[in-house]
Amino acid sequence: MLKTLRWIARSIRVLDAQREALWDLPELERIESIESYLAPYSAAAMGLRRSITLDLGCGGSPRNPFAAEQVEGLDVRECPENNVRYADLTTSAIPYPDSAVDYITAYDFLEHVPRLLYMPERRTPFVELMNEIYRTLKPGGIFLSHTPAYPYSQAFQDPTHVNFITYQTFARYFDTEFCWASIYGFRGGFEILGQGVKPPWLISVLRKPI
Repeated sequence: MLKTLRWIARSIRVLDAQREALWDLPELERIESIESYLAPYSAAAMGLRRSITLDLGCGGSPRNPFAAEQVEGLDVRECPENNVRYADLTTSAIPYPDSAVDYITAYDFLEHVPRLLYMPERRTPFVELMNEIYRTLKPGGIFLSHTPAYPYSQAFQDPTHVNFITYQTFARYFDTEFCWASIYGFRGGFEILGQGVKPPWLISVLRKPI
């Protein structure tokens, strides 16, 4: 019994050290209020008129954190009364033309999008989706990712979570400076406006350059 308790205590210390190693880095901040954190990018704050927001994997109720005038959603379950169209974004493109929307949001969704599939040809669904997000946003458009992230257990415990996000996923692979995902076919480059943590979620705000 004592040996088991020591093992548990040691495991807790390791997990605490991992959390500190990740979240105490200067690139990140602790977010107390998501609403306040996103307020500078709202449609009103940015002076947008006839703004459109698109929520990915939204279920039957698309979210509108930036208070856009028009709210639409995509999900594998269609809900026309709430402007939610059908789309399986693991295998299909976003069914919108180029530069169509001001905002795209993804709440608890990206972790469900596989990084690699064979269908039977080799596909990289997550990279392909990031290409689609970049394509569909207007220049200056905002992408919000709200996803459970490493090292929190919520990132791993759901058996349908197949894409594990860290604070460097966007800032190294899909940004304008490094863009390491270009070797996997990413054809864009986002400006990283901000990243913060509201455990267990990593909140990332990206912008398509003007």
